[in-house]
Amino acid sequence: MSSPSKRREMDLMKLMMSDYKVEMLNDGMQEFFVDFHGPNESLYQGGVWRVRVELPDAYPYKSPSIGFVNKLYHPNVDEMSGSVCLDVINQTWSPMFDLVNVFEVFLPQLLLYPNPSDPLNGEAAALMMRDRPAYEQKVKEYCQKYAKPEDVEASPGEKSSDEELSEDEYDSSDEQVVGKPDP
Repeated sequence: MSSPSKRREMDLMKLMMSDYKVEMLNDGMQEFFVDFHGPNESLYQGGVWRVRVELPDAYPYKSPSIGFVNKLYHPNVDEMSGSVCLDVINQTWSPMFDLVNVFEVFLPQLLLYPNPSDPLNGEAAALMMRDRPAYEQKVKEYCQKYAKPEDVEASPGEKSSDEELSEDEYDSSDEQVVGKPDP
């Protein structure tokens, strides 16, 4: 086993042992979801987000790809894709960092200290700078609407292979729409 795969395995185990709920995607250890709780004493306290993590083959020498699955209103998080704008993940990543750092330090710091001067969500950045109380209210509304613990359990994000196998057991109103050809 090569050094990057040993490190990947070790970091993933460390994350799981740190009481994070981790749900593997596919058969490998490169893609998974982590349930992330908003930091205490922040606008995001009480919210729970499902975060998709993809580890590149060169991890830990190359940074993980991190994205929120359920919506989050924040200047440095793209509202549609969930992509995160965070220097420590995107530019200054070091092999000294691990997955626990991402969830215990980097993401909490991002939520506690948004940077509206380097936005991925221009609307959130502008609102934060123009009308802080309205921005804070919108963050709280998003938390209540999209980040309840039960929403993470039934997240519309990508499914694990186990969930795909049992998908036929459920009725889906989407089937009616999908089956009709465009006029």
